[in-house]
Amino acid sequence: MKRRGGLGWTPASISQGARTKEEMFWRDLPLDGKVVYDVGAFHGILTLFFTSRGARVIAYEPNELNHARLLENVRLNKLTNVEVRKLGVGAQAGLGLLHFTAAMAGGGSLNPRAMAPLSQLVEIMTLDDDIAAHSLPAPDLIKIDIEGWELEALEGARATLDAHHPALFLEMHGETMREKKRKAREIVAFLIGAGYRDIRHVETGTAIEPGNEGQAAEGHLYCLYTPK
Repeated sequence: MKRRGGLGWTPASISQGARTKEEMFWRDLPLDGKVVYDVGAFHGILTLFFTSRGARVIAYEPNELNHARLLENVRLNKLTNVEVRKLGVGAQAGLGLLHFTAAMAGGGSLNPRAMAPLSQLVEIMTLDDDIAAHSLPAPDLIKIDIEGWELEALEGARATLDAHHPALFLEMHGETMREKKRKAREIVAFLIGAGYRDIRHVETGTAIEPGNEGQAAEGHLYCLYTPK
């Protein structure tokens, strides 16, 4: 696929020997016929990949610079199975001040303590409310990478998780290792409470459960609902 801008891997052009664990995970994950939610889509690196394999993609990107580039990449590839939402995702609806730098617009933060030269007021919705208000399709997979706001996004999607049990792919964030471990504990506790007991650390394959959440402080988690 064609794309402009963005950092990271390009699905069609990396050699087998250069692939990271994350890249191999995505390449091996069956997405045929799946509805994928890309929360924190940035310039659409993964959005493009999801559209090439899945049935439909709902992409969320509130930053105006990233949103414009994301739309450009969608148009560049003449994609018809993706819907782009210019929204932040959180635990409740409202407005938030997104702090970011021009050089790293993908690393924007809603944390009021964040230090960055640029800021933008963004609309925030819960996934539950946005899905209901716009009759969006039930997700089969939700990928969330929103710079430390992952737990808030999950909290705002609880009804969706309870009703549809989508698989979850979460990037872990935190300004310090201590904060990363705290966030990991909170996220794992939420996931288990929501019935997601099959939690794997993508980079190591480690099964994550209460007591070893620290191993999930960096990298990514892949989480599956497991009924009792």
